[in-house]
Amino acid sequence: MKSKIKHDKGQAGLQVLLSVIVMLFVIGLLVMIFTLMGGGLKNATYDDLTAGTAINESVTSNVTAGLSATLGAGSYLNGACGTITAVYNGTVDSTAIEIGNFTQTGCAVVNASSMETWHTALLFNYPYTHSADNTATNVMNDTITGISNVTDWFAIFIVISAMVVLILLTVIIITAIRSSGMIAGDTSGQQNVGTA
Repeated sequence: MKSKIKHDKGQAGLQVLLSVIVMLFVIGLLVMIFTLMGGGLKNATYDDLTAGTAINESVTSNVTAGLSATLGAGSYLNGACGTITAVYNGTVDSTAIEIGNFTQTGCAVVNASSMETWHTALLFNYPYTHSADNTATNVMNDTITGISNVTDWFAIFIVISAMVVLILLTVIIITAIRSSGMIAGDTSGQQNVGTA
């Protein structure tokens, strides 16, 4: 007994669309892997413990006694604030304020004095360390940004693939109508509708 092999026909290019979707999934996976690897490389190439000194850093606050404000170096990458060396009134006279009026824990400064509130702006001097950018980290940042922008093209690929599938579907429909005998041609080139 002969076995008949079934051949699926009339897929109308759906394999093309599915292939494009799988391809975009693989590209997205590779983009994610390379972006994570690039981020790891960037973090490994910072210049650690880069020293700096804040001179007259303005901390604008009206913090009442017992509450705190944060020094600016705390927002740097791996920023660590050293001991405050001087504090000045941020007004025109810029008078020095006793350091004993403040307690410091890392980059947090607490008003420990009997002052009702801080002045609207105090000027702090202190050393700090942080992880600084360098040429390698800048290059890695540009690379990560460039790689991650690849996904912006995914929508265009899907639209083009869908248009190709629609064109193939249209061609298949036209071919099926012509081959069904519903439209028959004569020798004069006129198209006549046949009988079913």
